[in-house]
Amino acid sequence: MKTINIKGREYITVNERLKYFRSEPTFDGWQIKESLVHIDAKEGVFKVAICDDKGVEIASAHSQEYRDSSYINKTSFVENGFTSALGRALGYLGIGIDTSIASANEVQNAVKNQSAEKTKIKDGKKWLTDAQFNATMKATKEQAEKVLAGFLIKKQYREQIKQKFNI
Repeated sequence: MKTINIKGREYITVNERLKYFRSEPTFDGWQIKESLVHIDAKEGVFKVAICDDKGVEIASAHSQEYRDSSYINKTSFVENGFTSALGRALGYLGIGIDTSIASANEVQNAVKNQSAEKTKIKDGKKWLTDAQFNATMKATKEQAEKVLAGFLIKKQYREQIKQKFNI
């Protein structure tokens, strides 16, 4: 199975785990069942169960996603929740766990969230979020100048803002 490198460790993505599950003769006739444990305006808890060809649950896993935890989750937190739970359930079956049960996406999100918490406020300024950057790119030059002065900004974002508004 293909891996991706995150902070020096190799992880197997959920889609690679799923392709293996679907192609391995051992799992012929097995089913993946998704269920929603809880959902509200802020978060969701998702369950994926993997059942054998007789319908007996062999492995299951849960995940919890927050709607505002990332740009993607603002529109697709349900999908992400089920994907994370699926990756863990497949891991519990022994698929793609050479280094970790966690999926590559889970690890990337954890690293991102840890980094974000450590650097959320620096020198009295907050980091510009992806959503704020996108809004800035649609704003006026005056608004863009205020953003440049008021936020910590990734180099790439800073350059794009300066270029667009000739600052």
